[in-house]
Amino acid sequence: MEETIFITATEMAEILGISKSYAYKIIKQMNEELEANGFITISGKVSKKYFEEKF
Repeated sequence: MEETIFITATEMAEILGISKSYAYKIIKQMNEELEANGFITISGKVSKKYFEEKF
């Protein structure tokens, strides 16, 4: 399996044991935080490194 630098809502939902729709809400919030700090983001995905820092 190819290693990526991003985590998707599906992966986040599995890891945290939450619904996919709630994972999208968390990703949106995390991406807004990253954008406020000057980072470029991708909708529906968040950096694995940032995810690991937050959780």
